[in-house]
Amino acid sequence: MIDAPILVYPTTAKVQQVDTYHGTSVADPYRWLEDPNSEETQAWVESQNQVTFDYLSQIPLRETLRQRITQLWDYEKYGSPFKRGDRYFYYKNDGLQNQSVLYTLPTLDAEPRVLLDPNTLSEDGTIALSGISISEDARYMAYGLSAAGSDWQEWKVRDVETGEDLPDHLKWVKFSGASWTHDHQGFFYSRYDEPNEATQFQDVNYFQKLYYHRLGTPQSEDVLIYDRPDQKEWGFGGSVTEDGRYLIIYVWRGTDPRRLVFYKDLSQPDQAVVELISEFTASFSVIDNEGSLFWVETNLDAPRGRVIAIDLTQPDPQHWQEIIPEAEETLEGVGVLNHQFVASYLKDAHTQVKIFDLSGQFVREVELPGIGSAGGFGGKRDEVETFYSFTGYTTPTTIYRYNMVTGESTLFRQPQVDFDPDAYETQQVFYTSRDGTRVPMFLTYKKGLILDGNNPTYLYGYGGFNISLTPSFSPSNLVWMELGGVFAVANLRGGGEYGEDWHQAGMKLNKQNVFDDFIAAAEWLIAHGYTSSRKLAIAGGSNGGLLVGACMTQRPDLFAAALPAVGVLDMLRFQQFTIGWAWCPEYGSSEDPEEFKALYAYSPLHQLKPGTAYPATLITTADHDDRVVPAHSFKFAAALQAAHGGDAPVLIRIETKAGHGAGKPTAKVIEEIGDRWAFLVRVLDMV
Repeated sequence: MIDAPILVYPTTAKVQQVDTYHGTSVADPYRWLEDPNSEETQAWVESQNQVTFDYLSQIPLRETLRQRITQLWDYEKYGSPFKRGDRYFYYKNDGLQNQSVLYTLPTLDAEPRVLLDPNTLSEDGTIALSGISISEDARYMAYGLSAAGSDWQEWKVRDVETGEDLPDHLKWVKFSGASWTHDHQGFFYSRYDEPNEATQFQDVNYFQKLYYHRLGTPQSEDVLIYDRPDQKEWGFGGSVTEDGRYLIIYVWRGTDPRRLVFYKDLSQPDQAVVELISEFTASFSVIDNEGSLFWVETNLDAPRGRVIAIDLTQPDPQHWQEIIPEAEETLEGVGVLNHQFVASYLKDAHTQVKIFDLSGQFVREVELPGIGSAGGFGGKRDEVETFYSFTGYTTPTTIYRYNMVTGESTLFRQPQVDFDPDAYETQQVFYTSRDGTRVPMFLTYKKGLILDGNNPTYLYGYGGFNISLTPSFSPSNLVWMELGGVFAVANLRGGGEYGEDWHQAGMKLNKQNVFDDFIAAAEWLIAHGYTSSRKLAIAGGSNGGLLVGACMTQRPDLFAAALPAVGVLDMLRFQQFTIGWAWCPEYGSSEDPEEFKALYAYSPLHQLKPGTAYPATLITTADHDDRVVPAHSFKFAAALQAAHGGDAPVLIRIETKAGHGAGKPTAKVIEEIGDRWAFLVRVLDMV
């Protein structure tokens, strides 16, 4: 390793805190770091940042990397246009704007008009647009704002024509969208009770309620549509059907993909809520309806998904009809356009789109521009035109117009990025995990790569919550590859790439499979000459931060560097904060004896061994993260610095006025990425 500054870590005080779980005593000496507002914690944050930024400031390439990331990032980024009423809407970022801007226009060839520019709402870009809902006549837009990355949202209403806000102002909204009634007079949304102001970023969130807000009235007069005082963990999402007749109420329980489905007939205002799916047996999502006949996407008896029809006049399961059967590919989502189903699938972690008629007969497959990720295909049932985005590891997000009648795609918006895509290649490989499971992995790098084991490699993973990692473009990854690095993405169990069976193979007592898959990916890369342990970095965020923490504690010899971001790192207490309880369906809980044993066996915080030489580590978190509270990263950093027996740096970078990641300003994103690459350039001896 090249010469690096000598690090002196801040001394972190220990307390005599011991908890007993089912007869096992577990020390928690850094419990005091769970209070982010205490003077002691804030002083600790300041001292840790001082060490980290002093270290980073001494890396010669740091500023050059930041400039190159900024240069590559500076290109126009478009979202797929969508239509409401007689107007079109789309998002666009000029390049380096902290937040993307929402535009509207009457026709696609008209001059666009700014409808909402979040960049004007704060000087530093830390107020983000977190959700929108346009009324059916396109007269009003309900929109949610998030400050400093928090999951808490405030919702307002804007007149689309004038661009002026109405007096409506809704607070304490979290994990909710908005859905308008077709009289354009109001919308349904979900909220929690007002929290304690001092502890709103740590307190647990229970007892969500579904409300109806009528325009021009105060939030205190909103009508309670549904709540369950007997079910503190239930959350509710309200969605009005395209015909305006029904309110669909989705009932969720934490991150469990299984849902209940209730409905309310809006043509009969006094009718009670009806329970259509009343047991948590599978995932269900209403696609569309024709009168009382509902088309529903589900993984019931079909782990990779299918489409069924349920008639509200005969709702019992014996009367359900299968419309589109389960396929080899994983069904990701279904819409209705041109009176046809548009079904998006994952085939080995890349997008495949198929068209079916309403009886379920196959019509055609959409010819996509290549192997990558496509999204969009929104619109109403009678519309024949739609838009979709397409992206890949070396393909910036490009927007296409699609004709549902002819099946033709035409280029609509293509960004111009300062790089040569032909200089890079992407390949998909398959490797074998510890138990023999076949796992896919994408590799992207400069053409002409020499397999001599000397290539710095950035191995990224997630592996949880039924979330799939599919090809996507990132200018920051281009900078890594320009430096000669290999960018590798492993599609681990726990994700949704191969349906619910793949997801469940990485849940709860099966969680070790995820870590085994990631370790096997690293071993494959080394065995095939792409890299070596001294050139290999692993990275991941949130659940992926847990992945990195678990793998670096289980195999510290295998990696040269580890970058856990906003990670879940204390697996015994995660359920004590904000929405952490909602992850128990995924992880299990330390309150259960059997699940405690599994959690304790891999919990990164608790598996650090004194005197062990751990990889060079850069932990990243944010002081306003109320999804995965920063205490996870704080405690892990303190424990890792105390246990570390090697010379490699162990640092924590704590962002201020930022949260879990959503809505983070472009300037902060670029700064953090620049520091990440600078850290790896230093510790992997890349220059």
